[in-house]
Amino acid sequence: MKIEILQPKNQVDIEKYYDLRWRILREPWKQPRGSEKDPLEDESIHLMACMNKKIVAVGRLHLNSGVEAQIRYMAVELDFQNRGIGTLLLRELEKIAKNKGAHHMILYGRDAALQFYQKNGYKILNKAHTIFGSIEHWKMRKDLI
Repeated sequence: MKIEILQPKNQVDIEKYYDLRWRILREPWKQPRGSEKDPLEDESIHLMACMNKKIVAVGRLHLNSGVEAQIRYMAVELDFQNRGIGTLLLRELEKIAKNKGAHHMILYGRDAALQFYQKNGYKILNKAHTIFGSIEHWKMRKDLI
């Protein structure tokens, strides 16, 4: 299983990237297309994990400040979960953040993803918010230096 971590490089990649994000993070809760995007898309770094040229995971990074980076919209195709792909993608996002000067990462993890993030060194800081009336999120942090 060879996984490549890449940035979307053309319109087809971009469309497939957002489609995966919507299908995993929004469609199950009947959210419309477009809800998988926010105003920070253009200033963020987008990565995708590809296997045999198929996008199987996506994630986004942006800098909140000179020392804090945030991961958002991590999603792995259901058939590819629990194979280490999310961890590879997460590590690459963290590496980029560190290279850009971030001292720590934050994210808002869903209940279903807490163990994944904890296994990767993130600590729960506090309960954050609930989306779509049922998906609780927790603010998490990991020091990079």
